[in-house]
Amino acid sequence: MPERPTSGSERGLDGLAGPPDYDRRAVSAVFTSAAATVGVPGFTDTLGLPAASRVCVFMVDGMGHEQLTRRSGHAPVLRSLLAGDHGATTRVIDAAFPSTTAASLAALGTGLAPGRHGLVGYDVLDPDRDVVVNMLGGWDAAIDPERWQPHPTVFERAAAHVPVSTVSQSRFERSGMTRAALRGARFLPASTLQAATTVATEALAPAGPHLLYLYANDLDKAGHRYGVDAPAWEHALEEVDGAVGRLLARLPRGTLLMITADHGMIDVDEAHRIDVSAEPDLMAGVRHTAGEPRLLQLHLDPSADRAAVIARWRERFGRVAWVLDREDLIEAGHLGPVDPAVRGRIGDVLVAAREPVAFYDRARVGEGPMRMVGQHGSWTAAERKVPLITVVAPGPQGKKRKGADPRRG
Repeated sequence: MPERPTSGSERGLDGLAGPPDYDRRAVSAVFTSAAATVGVPGFTDTLGLPAASRVCVFMVDGMGHEQLTRRSGHAPVLRSLLAGDHGATTRVIDAAFPSTTAASLAALGTGLAPGRHGLVGYDVLDPDRDVVVNMLGGWDAAIDPERWQPHPTVFERAAAHVPVSTVSQSRFERSGMTRAALRGARFLPASTLQAATTVATEALAPAGPHLLYLYANDLDKAGHRYGVDAPAWEHALEEVDGAVGRLLARLPRGTLLMITADHGMIDVDEAHRIDVSAEPDLMAGVRHTAGEPRLLQLHLDPSADRAAVIARWRERFGRVAWVLDREDLIEAGHLGPVDPAVRGRIGDVLVAAREPVAFYDRARVGEGPMRMVGQHGSWTAAERKVPLITVVAPGPQGKKRKGADPRRG
């Protein structure tokens, strides 16, 4: 195989944003810092959080920083927090790479970069069996999630010292994702966001330290189905805003509320959703596709000439995507340190969209996914940048604050 080029431009990295600072400015630092704040030994508060004995981490799936600020007119509570009202602090942090739920939630739950936790995409190759498996709803029965991701989670480590709870939909309690990367917390089911805020505030009511993780995914679902500029997305954001208002009004005084997300999203027009399986010459040498439409991962036949495959994909898509060699991406640090067991799960070649396009292997995934409007996974600002809002709750007996009306939503 020809020696790989060494310059950023020649390697296809030109214009690609740098890797996340997984220790200090990414989703992987959120729960580890929260654990340190409530006094769990073995963790460091790299985010510099306010002192608190109780922390509620509200993870809003799909709420990218760019989309939130652009649509903040539909979210008066969040808009006020973004402006610094109520003593709130906002910073922009990175999702994990790729900017997808599996990678980012696993980074949150373990405190590790994807190269270590191993959930390196939506669909991921299991190299031991040479099959592609889904990391969210479709875990293969032959895979033990706790062996796939063997590192102790932050939840497990913290639960030995303080109460740790998860509030989410009941269907996620024994999901592969939970068992792999979010295991170790007491699970408190809630079927709606309104119910979830009630369950969360009741769980945090007793005195003493407590870590609580609250997950909401309706905004992400609305974005995928209708797009981030659709009224349905705005309505879902209004529901999230109402939940934040209820939390501020009802959480025990002094509770630290941390509001963040796992990725942003962009809309992709139907005309720009490309079926790569319809181009046999392009797919020559590709044994499996994995990843997601905005960051397609190509696993090659052992006999394939990787450099030739890269050249062919760059010629076809170089103006709208970064076509990257896995080794260059690892060397650049986007996946963090990579465990030997994880390396084979990452595609030999990764096609990261830089323009509003999406790449599908329709022969593998079928027609359904090609109907999705909102997309994410690549490393554009709209997809990778997420908010981290921190605010200390005034308590139910505190003075009523503008924008924090518990009746909202």
